[in-house]
Amino acid sequence: MMEITAGAASAAEILTIGQVDADSLQAHFHAGIAADEIEQVFHLKRAQPTLQAFTALFHGGFDGVLIRLLVLRELASDTASAGFSRADINQKLAYLIPESLETVLGRLRSHGLLAWDASAAVYRITPMARNVLSSLDTMLSMGQADDEAEMGFLLSQVAGAQAVGGVTVEQLKHLLGRLVDLTEEFRDAIASGSEFRLRTSQAKWHMACDWVEKGSEILRAITSDERADAATHKAAQAIGRAQSALLNMQGMFSRALNQIERQRVHLGQSGLSTTDIKRWLLAHDDLPSLAEGAIDRPVVPLFGTPAEMIDVAETELLTERSATVGPAGLPEGQDAPLTINDAPAIQVELDDWLARLSDFANLGNFPSFSEEGPKTIPIQDSLLPASFAVASYRASMLPLLGDAAEASLQGATAQLARLPVTFNPTDEMVQLDDPHVAAISIATLSLDLESGPLDE
Repeated sequence: MMEITAGAASAAEILTIGQVDADSLQAHFHAGIAADEIEQVFHLKRAQPTLQAFTALFHGGFDGVLIRLLVLRELASDTASAGFSRADINQKLAYLIPESLETVLGRLRSHGLLAWDASAAVYRITPMARNVLSSLDTMLSMGQADDEAEMGFLLSQVAGAQAVGGVTVEQLKHLLGRLVDLTEEFRDAIASGSEFRLRTSQAKWHMACDWVEKGSEILRAITSDERADAATHKAAQAIGRAQSALLNMQGMFSRALNQIERQRVHLGQSGLSTTDIKRWLLAHDDLPSLAEGAIDRPVVPLFGTPAEMIDVAETELLTERSATVGPAGLPEGQDAPLTINDAPAIQVELDDWLARLSDFANLGNFPSFSEEGPKTIPIQDSLLPASFAVASYRASMLPLLGDAAEASLQGATAQLARLPVTFNPTDEMVQLDDPHVAAISIATLSLDLESGPLDE
């Protein structure tokens, strides 16, 4: 009688556990709200086989996940045969111990990633497994390409879906969300005022623009597709607006970098700036090693106890001091000593360079320039010949050319900004045969013919 009662209790316990498992999803929702009424829950439940395939691969620790992916990728990469006998699998994966291989094969088979063909006694890769591996390979290849903008994978999904006529609103919203995130990230970098953060974000912005150019063709195909519904068209148009906002940030980057260039602090006549010092420090992996030998010994503090302080005070009080008569009047004045400043004045260098650029603006005798030729000169013709310090100082003033805010002021820099000359920089370098400057960025100075020659 006791055994029958125990068996009945076990059965009831099993039924209770089954009921709890069935209601585990509903337990996450408020009372009165059915989980099946949520649209996303319906879509996720419909994709249960695919989600279970990912669960079979990625459940557990990283080492277990790596072994499962290794076995599945090794088998899927062999296209010589559609099926694999157990002997073939053992030979192909001979570097794994039999117990681990058996465990992985059982897990992949139980979740539908491997199929057992009893009639031929072979394992076969299921279509679900190939779809899962294909999506993983796409993501891994994007990671290997060092896609810092992280748009390549999203854009490839949209392009592939559009090619087969199955692009979804969710895929477009993922791409739109990434564009919005990048725009906010770039705006934060511009607002920070950090030169290094600005240049890092600008490089990332150039990479994002490459993906935007590729994505524009896909968006045009989506918007011109008569089969696409209204939600798809609306999402594609929102992506287009986000891309326009992203492309318009080039001017914001340029203004922020020009502002930093105007505020750059140069260290005397060396031509170096604080940015150069920071970049040099960042290039060192072990900054504390730079301080070796710089400090002879640590500071040793000296402390006085109250007893020593009282002794000193008594001595000062009891000491007889002779009365000294101070000076009766003010001291006689002396001429200030003459000093000679051997260093060239910055104003002299600026005036000299301003005169050189004014000659170019007035179609004068500027080096390598003729009125019959194009009104453009290489940047090295305006900066050189000069020492490295003078050339660096002149180069730091180039962003002022055409600056409207600076042109409205007074002084030599304002005259420089009002010159009808345009500075056109590039990202490439050119080697020079100069005793002070080994290489310089490829850039040109061009004459703004619409403004006419400079008025003297």
